Amino acid sequence: MANGNTVVKTGLGFGSVLAITISWSVNQSIIWAVIHGIFSWFYVIYYALIR
Repeated sequence: MANGNTVVKTGLGFGSVLAITISWSVNQSIIWAVIHGIFSWFYVIYYALIR
């Protein structure tokens, strides 16, 4: 079970970092980067579909 929990935590962390990085490169705003980091994978998927 411990390995499954580690994968989930790492995946959520990576999604947040990816969303913040994409948001910063597009908007150059810390506030938007934080908001997109909270939504993490939802923003990453949205960005992939729209762009």
